[in-house]
Amino acid sequence: MKKLTAICLLLTLAFSCAGCGSQPAQTGSAPVPTEAPEQAPTETPISEQETGSAPETEVAEEPAETEAQSSILVVYFSATGTTRGVAERIAALTGGDLAEIVPAQPYTAEDLNYNDRSTRATVEQNTPDARPEIADEISLDGYTTVYLGYPIWWGQAPRILSTFVEGHDFTGMTVIPFCTSGSSGAGRTGETLGEQAGTGTFLSSTRLDVGISEAELQAWIEK
Repeated sequence: MKKLTAICLLLTLAFSCAGCGSQPAQTGSAPVPTEAPEQAPTETPISEQETGSAPETEVAEEPAETEAQSSILVVYFSATGTTRGVAERIAALTGGDLAEIVPAQPYTAEDLNYNDRSTRATVEQNTPDARPEIADEISLDGYTTVYLGYPIWWGQAPRILSTFVEGHDFTGMTVIPFCTSGSSGAGRTGETLGEQAGTGTFLSSTRLDVGISEAELQAWIEK
């Protein structure tokens, strides 16, 4: 009887083992893929609260054009320095810029010998078409008032002044001629220079004494 019971238990155990071998083995967790699947890219709009407003394109400022330091220019020709001194005083009182008409060929003391009719200055003044060359260009850009100074040679403005006025456009400008001399007056030198220029408003020339006082010079400027 005992043997029969043992045989039955062995048979039961054998059938149980066969059933277990037919089922796949299971792990403690699900298999993990080697690469996570890529998701389609999405565009997330940036809210106005985050940016405040769309950035403005920065516009570079254009450089300002170069302008004259003053609207007044004092231009002068001076062979001996007399007219220069008066011109410098006018520039100081008006706050104007100062420019000198420099001849390409400077005048010597011999050139200005009034007693010799063959000297350079005498020949030029006796030749209406003479136009002595100017060394450096003088720009009138940005100026509205031009004081124009010169000495009186043989009752006239030096011919180099004709070179200057004929070579510039004075449109929209007021030109105030002034002159210095030992004894001669200004005559019609201002009007003549205006006619030669053909542009701008030229006033009559005024003879200014080298020893003119500050008050007298200021009164002339205001006048």
